[in-house]
Amino acid sequence: MYNFFVNDNQIENNTVKIQGQDAKHISSVLRMKNGEKLYINDKENNEKFLARIESIQKDEVTCLLLEKSDSVESDIKITLFQGMPKSDKMEYIIQKAIELGIYEIVPVEMKNCIFKLKDNKKIERWQTIAESAAKQSKRNIIPKIRNVEKVSELKNEIKDYDLAIIAYENENKTTIKQVLKSRNNLSNIAIIIGPEGGIDKSEVSELTQSGAIVATLGKRILRTETASVAMLSMISYEYEL
Repeated sequence: MYNFFVNDNQIENNTVKIQGQDAKHISSVLRMKNGEKLYINDKENNEKFLARIESIQKDEVTCLLLEKSDSVESDIKITLFQGMPKSDKMEYIIQKAIELGIYEIVPVEMKNCIFKLKDNKKIERWQTIAESAAKQSKRNIIPKIRNVEKVSELKNEIKDYDLAIIAYENENKTTIKQVLKSRNNLSNIAIIIGPEGGIDKSEVSELTQSGAIVATLGKRILRTETASVAMLSMISYEYEL
């Protein structure tokens, strides 16, 4: 069943009006008909509803809200601090992280980053990709892609999380399994992944001094776009499944 997001002001008296590109997509691309059902998500209240199409026009689709649906969101809000990889890899990371339940994503400028962000147009594109991925995976929310941060800024944020984990290829003692098994009753987690060249030793030192924990994801070295997927899968298995 298809999944769409609307603003709170588009809902009134159990009726929702889907407008703009989403309305065109429903009528012209999906070719949906009156009586068909879909999911509607209220962006402001993070609520999901089962709805039925009542009328279809070129730029507006009117639906009747039938019932509230269960949330698919995790009780733990996970933020991914991703050392910026090449643009195509970042798009992949955004898509997969959202499928796996990420709450928000923060691109981080690190010493070994090859890719440099020149303006905010990439952020806008990444946010569009995030919305598309949220629709596809039937999320209740559209995870936010925040503006690029430096490691110094990230360092100051670590205190805001119940747990901050750095996936570090040079760590050979503490495993991600050990870290997750030792922590319960978490409300938010920060996961920190280096770019293609890895996270620099000095950056690891800076972040651990602020309270982050280093952990290995296994005996084999993972690509940056694989590491985030692996870590999110492990967290989901431990706390959600």
